[in-house]
Amino acid sequence: MEADFFQTMVLTFKLASVTTLILLLIGIPLAAYLAYGTVRFKSVVETIVSMPLVLPPSVLGFYLLLAFSPASALGEFLTEQGIRLAFSFEGLVIGSVLFSLPFMVHPIQSALSGVPRSVFEASYTLGKSKLTTMTRVVLPMIRSGLISGTVLAFAHTVGEFGVILMIGGNIPGETRVASIAIYDEVESLNYAMAHQYALTLFAVTFAILLLVYTLNKKSLGGIR
Repeated sequence: MEADFFQTMVLTFKLASVTTLILLLIGIPLAAYLAYGTVRFKSVVETIVSMPLVLPPSVLGFYLLLAFSPASALGEFLTEQGIRLAFSFEGLVIGSVLFSLPFMVHPIQSALSGVPRSVFEASYTLGKSKLTTMTRVVLPMIRSGLISGTVLAFAHTVGEFGVILMIGGNIPGETRVASIAIYDEVESLNYAMAHQYALTLFAVTFAILLLVYTLNKKSLGGIR
């Protein structure tokens, strides 16, 4: 039983870590586009990014399951390439990235919107490129936004249930994460084991959030 518990917790935090890393890579440019872009269909992109905040997880999970199924055009193509996303760890990553996207993008977008235009103009005047300006000047200025987005995305992925259940099921060592394990143990009336999973998630997420808020507070205090 302890081996199953350890395996499930490792898989849970592995999923959260991989998802958060991917979200950082795509979240920063997407947030910059939403903060500074003036494209005609920007509102459509903002709506799509924000939908997971109000959309039931089972809805997204259901449509992802259909998309990954061999009965769909995408699923058939993936199957022909030897790729299986339904009921696999890779499928969980895709679902988690989509469902946790606004938790990464919104804090970074908000922080970027607060950076004065004069910062960019001064950097360009000194001969810095757009990429250098963003990576060397702007991103250090929005460190608190980056940290908040990273932590929120990580914590949200750790606690996700609906999407994970729909596209991953409950396969030990592959898709059985802590949130699914808690549900499974409660259904089996094994409250002691469910409590062990729940308490571990509670303690870890509380510690992470407390550390981040403490560091952000000190950082802001140092700036003042």
